[in-house]
Amino acid sequence: MDKILVLYSSRDGQTRKIVDVMLEEISGCEVVMQDLHTLPKCNLSKYAKVLIGASIRYGNFHPSLLSFVHAHHEQLEVANAAFFCVNLTARKPEKQTPQTNAYMKKFLRLSPWKPKTLGVFAGALQYSHYNCWQTRIIKLIMKMTGGSTDTSKDIEFTDWNKVRSFAQEFWSKR
Repeated sequence: MDKILVLYSSRDGQTRKIVDVMLEEISGCEVVMQDLHTLPKCNLSKYAKVLIGASIRYGNFHPSLLSFVHAHHEQLEVANAAFFCVNLTARKPEKQTPQTNAYMKKFLRLSPWKPKTLGVFAGALQYSHYNCWQTRIIKLIMKMTGGSTDTSKDIEFTDWNKVRSFAQEFWSKR
């Protein structure tokens, strides 16, 4: 039975939710899932596939993502590995691809690892999860970028069909 390593960096749970939906698309594999914030050390050669997903907060990835990638980039280069990022910018159609998304470009600029399989997914605007300070900052960002400033409701922008398609494509690659 193939072993798959899934690493994720999630702040408010949307990236983890995306990973969970992706995992529904596979069967017959042993999945090892780990939070990147714990800075796992692992031998990637033990896994048939490696999937890494990370979210953006205030324009940045969590530092653990780049720490992991820098520590394991040689293993990632030879592993059957994929990377996806989750951000609110991807709610706009013109920013939904790895080629057009500023945060994917930022990752590729900062990372010594250049994944062959890349995905970009829109996240969720979860005002109900934010504290007062976070709400103010995110509301300001949304105002500047033409997003919702209505703090009375949460909005999920994730295209679940796109998530499932990405997962199916990645799981089927040899």
